[in-house]
Amino acid sequence: MTDIRRTLLWVVFTMSLVLLWDAWNKHTGHPSLFAGFGKPTASASGPAPGVGAGVPTAAGVPAATGVAGAPGLPAAAAAAVPAGEEVTVTTDVAKATFDSQGGSLVRLELLGLRDSLDPTHNVVLMDHSAQRLYIAQTGLITNQPGVALPNHLTQMTVVPGERTLAPGAKELTVRFESPLVDGHKLIKTYTLKRGEYTIGVRHEFVNQGTAPLSPQLYLQLARDGNVPEGGSSFYSTFTGPAMYTEASKFHKIEFKDIAKGSDSHDKTSDSGWVAMVQHYFASAWLVPTPGPREFRTAKVRDNEYTIAMVLPMGEVAPGASKTLDATLFAGPQEENKLAALAPGLELVKDYGRLTVLSKPLFWLLTKLHAAIGNWGWAIVALVVLLKIAFYWLNANAYKSMAKMKAVAPRVSELKERYKDKPQEMQQQMMRIYKEEKVNPLGSCLPIFVQMPFFIALYWVLLSSVEMRDAPWVGWITDLSVKDPWFILPVLMMLSSLFQVWLNPTPPDPVQAKMMWIMPVAFGFMFFFFPAGLVLYWLTNNILSIAQQWFINKRLGVLGK
Repeated sequence: MTDIRRTLLWVVFTMSLVLLWDAWNKHTGHPSLFAGFGKPTASASGPAPGVGAGVPTAAGVPAATGVAGAPGLPAAAAAAVPAGEEVTVTTDVAKATFDSQGGSLVRLELLGLRDSLDPTHNVVLMDHSAQRLYIAQTGLITNQPGVALPNHLTQMTVVPGERTLAPGAKELTVRFESPLVDGHKLIKTYTLKRGEYTIGVRHEFVNQGTAPLSPQLYLQLARDGNVPEGGSSFYSTFTGPAMYTEASKFHKIEFKDIAKGSDSHDKTSDSGWVAMVQHYFASAWLVPTPGPREFRTAKVRDNEYTIAMVLPMGEVAPGASKTLDATLFAGPQEENKLAALAPGLELVKDYGRLTVLSKPLFWLLTKLHAAIGNWGWAIVALVVLLKIAFYWLNANAYKSMAKMKAVAPRVSELKERYKDKPQEMQQQMMRIYKEEKVNPLGSCLPIFVQMPFFIALYWVLLSSVEMRDAPWVGWITDLSVKDPWFILPVLMMLSSLFQVWLNPTPPDPVQAKMMWIMPVAFGFMFFFFPAGLVLYWLTNNILSIAQQWFINKRLGVLGK
């Protein structure tokens, strides 16, 4: 039994060292042991990010030579497309910049949400600059040969109008009109609403040609493959494209898989959406009306990737027009609001593999916050409730540890007496455990039972945007960043060491030393974790110490 316990401890300790080493590799830019390079960057020799690429190919039409398979658009023509006019509109929650080249959304600043690297500036979710590429594009394609349609490379005209949401007004519109392209026109109207991170986008296709046409509308998100700045090297969250269909549900797609052409996802569906996901924020193209659609991913060029949804608009007769409405969400991952926008959209909030536990824990956390009014104290209250729920399980574990501590002197004496007779020593140890009704593994089982719940809560606190800028007390003004004075990590480490002192000393000297080293190793990592996560672990430690102290005192085994 002792050998099994020792093996379990060595496994935990070894995995901790591996994770620490892997985190350090990612921090220094070396390859991760699990997922390639920690901080991918664009190739210095590659072209600057641009919008002149990435037009999806219509169904049934092979990719034309030119830019990213843009039908009928030679490379020279694409390169000659001049930069468009930029138009910036402002609401109470967002400042959006559109480019008249294609009427694309090329910059989105989220007002009132502070940037983690520079609190004097707002979060810039989307951007198109020499350093970053993250934009939303739409356009038309068709599988009818010899026909060109307006797409996100087409120069469009901006219709004059208000550019700032007026006091009392509920919405603001921006309208773009394309010139006639082979007798066809696209009118694109963005509608931004007060207090909302969704943008309504109406696409009106006007057929002024002489023949009927069946256009397809593509809704596309393009971005570089870089991890957003400001993240921690000691934990990682997903960055990249994602999609949802009723058949396969939520599916994340790695940039590296797109680059290799090995990404596997549904290609067609009658419903669903596409998104770009990063820590705390996401963007997504939503079309709630059921209907056939295709899903595409592509590597446009070095360190530039796209995910698109392509929808048929049906046949449009000469002189007729047809509209298709879509919604672009771009903002924070507020779970309850996302769930109301589209089926499965709340899943962009990355809970890892324990979503089934994380979602009810987040629901309970939000209820506690509604009652208390402070996210920090809501975390403390949630841990208290979890400890109450597992009280008897923990009590049995602590009783087992207390009994082990009580018989530790007798076990040490046996080890010395029978050190040359290991088989007899094991028999005598089992006799003592049986007489004293001690289960050497009794303290391990509760840990494994509770571990999924506490890991799930870890992901809740790590992924919840509600923790951003959320104060607790005094020096903790933001639960999503590390403690500026490292007070919580130090207290967490000291509480962990105190727990070691309360536990029985292992007879094996090497194992005993390891028990003291582990809290220090974990404590080092927590110096760089968000304060909300450290608060959660510290609260759990304090409550565990109180329960263990009470049981040890009642059984008379306090002290060494």
